[in-house]
Amino acid sequence: MKITTWNINGVRARIEGAVAYVREAKPDVLCFQEIKCQDEGFPTEAFTDLGYSVATHGQKGFNGVALLSLHPLEDVVRGLPGDDTDVQSRYIEATVTHGDLSVRVASIYLPNGNPIDTPKFPYKLAWMKRLEAHARQLLGSEMPVVLGGDFNVIPEPQDAKRPAAWVNDALFQPESRSAFRALGNLGYVEAVRTAHPEPGLYTFWDYQAGAWQKDDGIRIDFQMLSPQAADRWVASGIDRFTRSWEKPSDHVPVWTELA
Repeated sequence: MKITTWNINGVRARIEGAVAYVREAKPDVLCFQEIKCQDEGFPTEAFTDLGYSVATHGQKGFNGVALLSLHPLEDVVRGLPGDDTDVQSRYIEATVTHGDLSVRVASIYLPNGNPIDTPKFPYKLAWMKRLEAHARQLLGSEMPVVLGGDFNVIPEPQDAKRPAAWVNDALFQPESRSAFRALGNLGYVEAVRTAHPEPGLYTFWDYQAGAWQKDDGIRIDFQMLSPQAADRWVASGIDRFTRSWEKPSDHVPVWTELA
């Protein structure tokens, strides 16, 4: 089972690239973030025509997450548990079964948190505490779990071309990095870094200042595997090639194969 996560940065604006990628990469499951549309505005037919089931948790104009699967999406949950007052569409999860492998897959768009001297940063940290609590609960099912998405965290200095440029950014604050490590402390494994410990791996390049041309990137898109999923792990990677496409997202897909 190939599971891919991609912050598409506006699915309707980038539908041609999204469809082209799906045709080429053929993921079993695709987790989208920042679809930037309400559920009824999602271009569902473009993907159902390719054989995918679609579940969305949209929001007008910004945020929004989705799950696409070549296999049925079961027990869909929309919204991260723990705060009934949170109206931002940032989390969706479902169970996907292919053969004898059933996986609980989540698409996550974690809050950015900037500027750090505004309520946006405490909201980010509170959201991450809720994610930690829910991730712990998911472990109790003993089902393989894949938490995929844009985590808006730079875990280590090697995950940025220029770490010093991010010291005042919410993505690189000690509190953000500590909250991300908490998932690892629960037993979740970060798939790409496990497969590729070398520096120079990035998943995001800003549209400004020629960041892509300079390879001035950061790595903020991840797949966190529960121990049961890690036992099934085969390979992981980053599909950088989509960043050079016409009208690209500023993020690129991250994928993992389980067997």
